[in-house]
Amino acid sequence: MATKRVTKLPRNEREAERRKAILRAAVEVFSKKGFQGCRIADVAREAGVAYGLVYHYFKDKDELLGSVFELGWASFLARVTAALAHQDGFEARIRSVVHVAFEAYRREPKGVKVLILEVGRSPSGGSVNRGGAFANVIELAANIFREAQGRGEIAAHLDPTLAAALLFGSIEMGLTTFVMGLMERRDDVLDHARDQVAETFLHGVVGARPVAADAVVAADALANEAASWNSRSGTKSKAARRD
Repeated sequence: MATKRVTKLPRNEREAERRKAILRAAVEVFSKKGFQGCRIADVAREAGVAYGLVYHYFKDKDELLGSVFELGWASFLARVTAALAHQDGFEARIRSVVHVAFEAYRREPKGVKVLILEVGRSPSGGSVNRGGAFANVIELAANIFREAQGRGEIAAHLDPTLAAALLFGSIEMGLTTFVMGLMERRDDVLDHARDQVAETFLHGVVGARPVAADAVVAADALANEAASWNSRSGTKSKAARRD
């Protein structure tokens, strides 16, 4: 009877696979217990490895969180870059960025939860180089706005960096509603939320358009007239009560 031959991975590949397994376990534990609530022992148990092996790859829990962030963020940035390379036109490019972010949550909800809650908003993420990572993606998006201004697709007075920050702020808050359990994580709900975030950013909450200056003046005049009328009506009412 032939003996089944087991092919062993080279040492460096085995090391890489173990490290990945620990990172996947860390995402699982961080998403369940939070950074402050979990221990290295919890990560080791989830990964199915010895306690000391985690310390072989990561010196402490802070470094582990930093590695989770770097891996997740690098993947997101690569997907955004690839999506933008296949899109022309301002609106299509903005929608592609929003699409990538929501697809990341659809595929890796726990990973996105860790990025938003444990890295993006928690003091526990203080050891993570958030500034440099966020600056890269903000600059990438800012170029979308600069190029659109150059083509005359959007107003020239908009600040590209601020516009990029507002775009990712909209995306983050949209995803937070799912991360916090405020919205049900179903495909149709995710699709609707994705489209609404893009539409709101591009066209405003109610699709409002810029108001002409003369319309603003007319509106102010009507408001002043209404205030004056209310004042006169109040004076007449008081006089009537005195009579």
